[in-house]
Amino acid sequence: MAASINPRSKSQNGLSLLFQNPYLFGVALFSSLGGFLFGYDQGVVSGVLTMESFGAAFPKVFTDPGFKGWFVATILLTAWFGSLANGPIADRFGRKMDMILSVVIFTVGSAIQAGAINDAMLFIGRAVAGLAVGMLTMVIPLYISEVSLPDIRGGLVVLQQLSITIGILASFWIDYGTHYIGGIRCAPDIPYTGGTLDNPTFNPYTDVDANGCTGQSDAAWRIPLAIQILPALILGIGMIFYPDSPRWLLVQERDEEAFHTLSKLRRLAPEHPDIVAEVLDIKAAIMLENSYVKEHYAGITGFRLHAVQYLSLLTNRSRFIRLAVGCCVMFFQQFMGCNAMIYYAPTMFASRAQWKYCVYGIVNCLSTIPAVLLIDRLGRRPLLMCGALGTCISLVIVGAIIGSYGDTLRDNKVAGWVGIAFIYIYDVNFSYSFAPIGWVLPSEIFTIAIRSKAISITTSTTWMCNFIIGLVTPDMLETITWGTYIFFAAFCLLALGFTYFFVPETCGKENMDLVFGDTAAHEEKQRLRQIEAQLRGVQIDGTDNQSRFFNQFTSEI
Repeated sequence: MAASINPRSKSQNGLSLLFQNPYLFGVALFSSLGGFLFGYDQGVVSGVLTMESFGAAFPKVFTDPGFKGWFVATILLTAWFGSLANGPIADRFGRKMDMILSVVIFTVGSAIQAGAINDAMLFIGRAVAGLAVGMLTMVIPLYISEVSLPDIRGGLVVLQQLSITIGILASFWIDYGTHYIGGIRCAPDIPYTGGTLDNPTFNPYTDVDANGCTGQSDAAWRIPLAIQILPALILGIGMIFYPDSPRWLLVQERDEEAFHTLSKLRRLAPEHPDIVAEVLDIKAAIMLENSYVKEHYAGITGFRLHAVQYLSLLTNRSRFIRLAVGCCVMFFQQFMGCNAMIYYAPTMFASRAQWKYCVYGIVNCLSTIPAVLLIDRLGRRPLLMCGALGTCISLVIVGAIIGSYGDTLRDNKVAGWVGIAFIYIYDVNFSYSFAPIGWVLPSEIFTIAIRSKAISITTSTTWMCNFIIGLVTPDMLETITWGTYIFFAAFCLLALGFTYFFVPETCGKENMDLVFGDTAAHEEKQRLRQIEAQLRGVQIDGTDNQSRFFNQFTSEI
């Protein structure tokens, strides 16, 4: 008698599933430490660059805006390359080993930065760490989406963005604390010679004692750069004890491991019908892709096969549509002006108290929490559209304030505080919408066979856009000033229209072929699923005992 595979029970969903499955939540939360590393590494540099002891050690980075810009941008370029090249690596060695490898690279890069004694070491360390950051930001959403359930997939992937904001916040506070090691002045007894008479500033070429800094210690900047090694080691060592992606295990034909991994992740027996049904769905997708490869790429192996599979993302209509949606969401994530706001925030905040930066970090962090709670309840589209509208309005108001008051803004307290308020409002709207969902959508819309390669492209898109924004925004602020924010507001409006017309709702949905209207692929997958079930002695519908399927399946391994 054939075994039965029943549909997954829908009696539980959302947060109830999350709290009833602490192991799955723990796996996702722990792996999101990679996001913390990225956020911390990004945030810590902004504080380090203001420290006088750092300027004394690296005067060119401290004083030359162009050189400083390239130092900051180095991580963006190497992260772009790391994310783009990571697709085949994640497929070859698995998501788990990919993360461990990334941690090793990140640790090396961080150690070089913390121990740097010249510009070359500083840039090399930054570049190596950036390579790892790019790899981690690509593989972590992929891993989390592959171990999670459709009903809580969005919330779990958003944990990465939440970890990024926590990393940024932690870096602000650590920078603030270590800034006082030895005092805030490099050489307290030597007067400043830089800047103007009304506003003297530190000149690292002349305002340093012959024996180096006599005040602020090198530890002020070395400690923050070294601290990031600790969470990296925790992630790398901890991942040894966590499972690999069950989908990747099935692709590698390690079926028994996949069954037991799913059993732990779902807190169900390996022979449970939900586990069996999920395995069949994954196997059907693998069979469909294998048949596609045999039909279109017969005789092609190795590097050439990877190359033609990347090319298929452009030549296959269904794949291209998904890639376009994923890349455009990542494009808007950067071109909605998040970095522009951060660039101008120091000027807006200049006449206010020092706590402004920490408040901004707190707002950034707390505003991501609604996405964790609501993304699998309200869906992706409502959050994206509300966020796009809110950021557009905020940018227009900030631009209007800057345009109206110009250089007199610092003297007008009311206008200044209104500007600060809308910087926070902008950040709130961005943090619950495009900031986290930019990572969620690409991780869930692609089929398993091309998922890692496609995500490597979408992730590299955000890094390249981030790099471009970082280079052009300062010049835009200098030349068109308030018009910069109207420029980004226009992209927020475009993001709203793009989401409304082109971004499908993926909340709680497993079959992305139907979501994107690829009925032929869906029907073929269903046919392969039926064949797989019949070969294993299983019925798709029915009420018979399902243990026979599991026993037969695993006995053939």
